[in-house]
Amino acid sequence: MNVYIISMGMSKIGKRKESSKELFFEALTEALQGVDPRDIDAVYVGVQSETYEHQIMYGSLVSEYGGLLFREAYRVEACAASGALALHTAYMAVRSGVARVALAVGVEKMTARGTEEVTDALMAASDYVLDQLNGITIPAHYAMLATRYMRLYGATEEDLCAVAVKNHENASLNPKAHFQKRITLEECLRSRPVARPLKVMDSAPISDGAAVALVAGEDVARKLTDTPVRILASTVVADTLSISQRPDPLWPRAVWEAAARAYRQAGIGPRDVGIAEVHDAFTINEILMYEALGFAERGKGHLLVREGETQRGGRIPVNVSGGLKARGHPVGATGLAQIYELYLHLTGRAGRRQVNARYGLALNEGGVNSTAVAHILAI
Repeated sequence: MNVYIISMGMSKIGKRKESSKELFFEALTEALQGVDPRDIDAVYVGVQSETYEHQIMYGSLVSEYGGLLFREAYRVEACAASGALALHTAYMAVRSGVARVALAVGVEKMTARGTEEVTDALMAASDYVLDQLNGITIPAHYAMLATRYMRLYGATEEDLCAVAVKNHENASLNPKAHFQKRITLEECLRSRPVARPLKVMDSAPISDGAAVALVAGEDVARKLTDTPVRILASTVVADTLSISQRPDPLWPRAVWEAAARAYRQAGIGPRDVGIAEVHDAFTINEILMYEALGFAERGKGHLLVREGETQRGGRIPVNVSGGLKARGHPVGATGLAQIYELYLHLTGRAGRRQVNARYGLALNEGGVNSTAVAHILAI
């Protein structure tokens, strides 16, 4: 069965005073324009941590708040890949016939907690014995990857900051982005170190936000919208939780495997992708993604940034939303925020950011590329 996204919605991302259920309702209200909520059979919620609001049971919570009780509803979790995992679950429910219309939800309310508490919550996505007990934070993991990549392949801090500059430029055109101002290369290079060589402006912010997608089979989709977006591929692949257990830490194999399977499902290759949203929680990871997704050879991902190939007008525009880096990173919502951006472009609704593309790819990961979720969409 062919599976389609029939509608989407996303809250504004940033430091929000609202609760997670209010952010969800903001996104749901946009998505339900022209859609009867009584048609929804199932609800799947991607959310990372109960730490931020001391809240679990998100299936019941959002169903109650959205007027969607007495349906199949539950939480799925893969840290920062939770939102994309919710979409994968909705896709599988529709494809298998469990649901005619399924709602995928991604949500996170993070800013009510301090930086130390958020860092601790995110560390739960690393191995407790190998990583957490040794005090290795998530920024430290990515810093080690950046240091090794720079040493082996000749990349520089300027290359890392070029990713941030590009993504802030894109976010300046995104009215729902956390940061809507441009930055310069010099500002990024001078920003405060987080874990050398990574700096504040190499790092995604702590954000609040929500995004939702309504998913249906072709018969329902064609009745409810004139612009259904087909999910050509939806794949999930897991790697070791600790990067210390991988033979090559610089090769995010789960990303490569998820993308390879997605390309096979969709019947396309990397050169067919016209726009991509990838997981740039830290700038080094966007560069690693270029390589694992087949956009660049091993060790040459940073050259795509130098040559401007991933800018809006480049060969393969990447993170036109602003990415996690500037659009924002409400962890559980991030995967669906990526899908929302592709949905806007494929349906011609992206405004000044518009990229005309036939195929869009989203790669959302959790941990340190420990769980990868790939989606390929087409109009």
